Amino acid sequence: MSRRTRSWWGWGNVEDAVTGAERAELTRRTAELLPDADLTVHSAPPVESFEVAPSRLSPPPSLARSASHDLRDRLAHSHGQAFRDVVRALLGKLPHVPDLVMRPTSEAEVVRILEWCDGAGAAVVPFGGGTSVVGGVEARTGAEYAGVVSLDLGSLDRVLEVDGTSRAALVQAGVLGPHLEDQLRPHGYTLRFFPQSFEFSSLGGWLATRAGGHFATRLTHIDDLTESLRVVTPAGVVESRRLPGSGAGPSPDRMFLGSEGTLGVITQAWVRLQDRPRWRAGASVAFQDHEAGVRAVRALAQSGLDPANCRLLDPMEAFINAGSPTAVLVLGFESADHPVDAWTERALELCLDHGGTLPEPPRYTGPADTAARTSAADTWRSSFLRMPYQRDALAAQGMIVETFETACTWDRFAGLRAAVDAAARDAMRQVGATGVVTCRFTHVYPDGPAPYFGIYAAGAWGRTVEQWDEIKQAVSKALIAHGATITHHHAVGRDHRPWYDRQRPDLFAAALRAGKAVLDPSGILNPGVVIDPLR
Repeated sequence: MSRRTRSWWGWGNVEDAVTGAERAELTRRTAELLPDADLTVHSAPPVESFEVAPSRLSPPPSLARSASHDLRDRLAHSHGQAFRDVVRALLGKLPHVPDLVMRPTSEAEVVRILEWCDGAGAAVVPFGGGTSVVGGVEARTGAEYAGVVSLDLGSLDRVLEVDGTSRAALVQAGVLGPHLEDQLRPHGYTLRFFPQSFEFSSLGGWLATRAGGHFATRLTHIDDLTESLRVVTPAGVVESRRLPGSGAGPSPDRMFLGSEGTLGVITQAWVRLQDRPRWRAGASVAFQDHEAGVRAVRALAQSGLDPANCRLLDPMEAFINAGSPTAVLVLGFESADHPVDAWTERALELCLDHGGTLPEPPRYTGPADTAARTSAADTWRSSFLRMPYQRDALAAQGMIVETFETACTWDRFAGLRAAVDAAARDAMRQVGATGVVTCRFTHVYPDGPAPYFGIYAAGAWGRTVEQWDEIKQAVSKALIAHGATITHHHAVGRDHRPWYDRQRPDLFAAALRAGKAVLDPSGILNPGVVIDPLR
């Protein structure tokens, strides 16, 4: 297997970028959708062209082998993978470059690095796979800090123990998704957690951001798969007890899940494993009326059938990513214990009762088979995996291509959808960008869906970040005003802070600040994420 080179400025691997016939076809489809778009291709500048100040920090000799001053390394750790990150890199504008990248090889080394940074007055930004899309790894600090260290946990990447009796594993936080699954596979287990960023994101990152996985119902968030955590803070180490459940006061795990590195550095966790699925079923259901599709999905979410996949694509989303002229529900079931035919058949009955049609029969597979997807589902899945690469290609052609996600109760969805659509379209007009708004459900619950919106607009090269920021402001305002969350699974970071502050209770924010003051008295950990810096 050939070795891949991680892109320093964009998504994924350099070798997997959109080129040749794929770029030509992507450009053709975009021009067909938005004929006024200027789709001139712009390339990333050479690393050497960036004006980056020399590092302000020199680690002690005992930590020198863990530290990197390399320019490419520092640039790659200066940003996440949001649209605005990619475009700023393409424009040669990465203003918040860390002074050092440090890669500890043990928890003891994490402790020593935090001790040194505390004494030196340096900010520390924990870094997993660098796939944040909300400014979570970008050190927007000022002169109050002597410098910034990007703490890359990638060397802490081992499964330390597997408890087959309890079906759990002790795993170091820096492991990326594929390497984690490779280590669990010989034991017959899987974490069964597959976010779109799976190939490039880490367990610690999932935990710190309360990430959501691929599956639409049951065990949707990493919270559901967490048995206990071990966290290094500047004030000491916190380790919670392994328990299947507990009613003993507020949960220490809940304090650190979603804390985004501002309270401590997660170094390892006990996680709940699953047996590997052996039976699968897949189907695609077409709906001429999108609202009928919404009602069908609500019925499914409240039925107790718990489909593994239940993604409703609105007509525009289905057209762009699956070539369908109607709304499409991508439906799937799986089990490690039994065939799933009966569950699938009942789910399809519900869909047909709500006006859905089956373009082709469902596909069933057993232990000897490898996949259970229909052609529409196959097309969408392939597009789903290529989306981030295609986003980068279109961003380099002056397009505004970005997503935002939320969750709301079922009774509020229709009003929320209309408000977001209106806000996005009005904002696009205000900034002079012509485009479309799409929507799909990524996760569904008995009491509400998680809508995932997409913006595809023809921007003005050199101004697309500012144009997107205006659109993002408008849609974020609509989300909060209509009772939704600012994020279902993308975290708060720095980009969502103004809206998170409106969403959470003020007294809770005060309690969180007090907790940070105890765990991180000098305020060195990821300043500005989730709560205001202590300095």
